[in-house]
Amino acid sequence: MKSDEEKIKEAVNDDEDSGSKKSSKKTKDLELKLTDLPGIGPGSAAKLEAAGIFDLMGLAVLSPPQLAEVAGLGEAAARKAIQAARQMLNLGFSDGLEYAEKRKEVFKITTGSKNLDNLLGGKGIETKAITEAFGAYGSGKTQLALSLAVNVQLPLEKGGANGKAVYIDTEGTFRPERIRQFAEGIGANSDKVLKNIFVARAFNSDHQILLLEKISQMVKEGEPIRLIIIDSLTAHFRAEYTGRGQLADRQQRLNKYLHDLMKLAEQCNVAVYVTNQVMANPAMMFGDPTVAVGGNIVGHASTFRMYLRRGKKDSRVAKLIDSPNLPDNETVFMVTEKGLIDVNLD
Repeated sequence: MKSDEEKIKEAVNDDEDSGSKKSSKKTKDLELKLTDLPGIGPGSAAKLEAAGIFDLMGLAVLSPPQLAEVAGLGEAAARKAIQAARQMLNLGFSDGLEYAEKRKEVFKITTGSKNLDNLLGGKGIETKAITEAFGAYGSGKTQLALSLAVNVQLPLEKGGANGKAVYIDTEGTFRPERIRQFAEGIGANSDKVLKNIFVARAFNSDHQILLLEKISQMVKEGEPIRLIIIDSLTAHFRAEYTGRGQLADRQQRLNKYLHDLMKLAEQCNVAVYVTNQVMANPAMMFGDPTVAVGGNIVGHASTFRMYLRRGKKDSRVAKLIDSPNLPDNETVFMVTEKGLIDVNLD
């Protein structure tokens, strides 16, 4: 009598041919459902989906007590399902060459400014990463967000990702008329561009967290989402958790939210662009006292971190503060009616 795990492995390997092993594995992973796991019936799968877990990866990273609580299973059954999911996904170490091959799946989305693209490695922001831009009001954070929402829809050869964007607006800054101007600037149909941007106004931090779960569901339903914009990341957390007494609670909640964002970016191969508010550091006697809200929690979670500020002659200065593979540097660009353009003020 074959065990449930053996049956699952056979189902995975049945249609494997001598052709490309990696591409067939990817196809099979996409076809596998939660209900293919031992002990996970339609009822348990529905509970998991209600909790924002739609695929094997989301289940595989849970602990047995977490899965037991969410799906209404016994802990032994939960452990069995998790072990099966991990074996099917082959979670573990891979060598550097295999990892380099995986990195070829990453898309790059142009900002519209070559100077800014070069600051970020040559082609703009990338998927499977969180790019944070912080700065004072009027520094260009939202303008960059709107430009990315348009440019993600471009074909690959033109610096896009052939995908759609999700815009979580926490400060009431999304303007359809500005999107139309950006679309006209690249010669695109403005109605079609707006149709490919999903916008939601988040009214508090709970709503903001809920919207993240909705994105997972949209991707599962087949929406080709390649970009998530949160403008701004910390506004609601900052407003709702005030005073030193609530600082630890705020940081813990923000940390959980950012880790969910990172997991979503990696699993769904989407780029995440977040804007962040700033405050003045009163202990800074000399130099620029501007620091990002959120402290080290946000700093560690962001893959790429930029500081935006106003420059000479209505220009904007972007300074790369942190990156895993790029040196600290800065560049200049300008925000115009039709989009972001390069300037040379020398």
